[in-house]
Amino acid sequence: MPEDLFENAAADRLRKEAPLARRVAPRTLDELLGQEHILAPGKMLRRAIEADRITSLIIFGPPGCGKTAFARIIAMRTQASFQNINAVTSGVKELRALIADAKQRRIHERKRTILFVDEIHRFNKAQQDALLPDVENGNVILIGATTENPFFSVIAPLLSRSQLFEFKRLDETILLELLKRSLEHPDRGLAEFTVTAEEDALLHIATYAEGDTRRALNALDIAMLTTAPEGDSVHITVDVAVESIQKKMLHYDGTGDAHYDAASAFIKSMRGSNPDSAVYWMARMLEAGDDPRFVARRICICASEDVGNADPQALILATSAWQACEFIGLPEARIILSQAATYVACAPKSNAAYKAINAAQVDVRERKTIEVPSHLQDGGPQGHKIGRGVGYNYAHNHDDGYVSQDYGVPRGTYYQPTERGHEAIQRQRMQELDERDQE
Repeated sequence: MPEDLFENAAADRLRKEAPLARRVAPRTLDELLGQEHILAPGKMLRRAIEADRITSLIIFGPPGCGKTAFARIIAMRTQASFQNINAVTSGVKELRALIADAKQRRIHERKRTILFVDEIHRFNKAQQDALLPDVENGNVILIGATTENPFFSVIAPLLSRSQLFEFKRLDETILLELLKRSLEHPDRGLAEFTVTAEEDALLHIATYAEGDTRRALNALDIAMLTTAPEGDSVHITVDVAVESIQKKMLHYDGTGDAHYDAASAFIKSMRGSNPDSAVYWMARMLEAGDDPRFVARRICICASEDVGNADPQALILATSAWQACEFIGLPEARIILSQAATYVACAPKSNAAYKAINAAQVDVRERKTIEVPSHLQDGGPQGHKIGRGVGYNYAHNHDDGYVSQDYGVPRGTYYQPTERGHEAIQRQRMQELDERDQE
């Protein structure tokens, strides 16, 4: 038997044994679901691909949103030579070899080279620097894919030479459609059987996949392969789907965008007096493995910055929760954090104290320094002999513990209590003192 028949047979076997996500991968832009904001008909990036005139790109987004599938579609459409490497397993040596081939191809064949670098954020600064001259000179057209924020993970000179496109997380509706298409795909496997699935089974997979196409299709693949056929058909039930994808995959990096986005949503929910949203975002952080002390610190900050003196108990409760988390730990600490977060969220809000210190610091840094009035200065053992502290009125020697006196900065310059919560009492007190000063 000719050697090429062995090779063809092996290639066909490997294709059939590939994961479902690879077997049913889209081959055209129309088959690539989602990302309409950059790939819908008429959009610039789609026009560039269809005209085979793309320039260097950095594409970023969460896992399983279609970045690698997008690159494969370009590889199938372009007349340029398409080369791909993975930054996890490749180094500068391989990179330079590919670039050297691209230069020769450009000179002798007048053919462009598209270099796809998957997980480009895994390249260190020196490796990324190695790409710069050839991207600049057009020896290669770079397509870099990353799950990280490119502004932090890709060097600025490379970003300036590339266009940036964000791939969005796929929602459940798109994943549900993708799963249904995969059941009807000619390369789904189980060619001898008709495969059907309950709507709720597919919905469960779509929900638990958390926007990850690859994870959804892997679960469907497991469901198909582990379901006993009945005659010439395979039917996937909800129970089978639950067994195939038992735990939601939270795309969460404890030091990346997901971490800070969740923390931001948590604080803004407390500030916005929405305890339910606050508890959800807190649960999201804790479930993903965030340190409960980090969560407790955010509650303390919010209790002072956004509640302040409108409810002084908020900071006391938040600080107590922080201390309790130190010696209790998870999982019980989540209850304490929930109590503190919901209290802060429900408390009356004021940022008057926050605004006061900010305004005071601006004056201290940028404006004329106010001298300490002599009567407020420290008299010390001998200070009174030179006038330091002379003329100071001790407030407790007067009615109501108050006496009109110059303290260097007029009342109301920085701290302006609101009419919410306890600050309403403070505001009334300050107004009464102002009136006494004017008598």
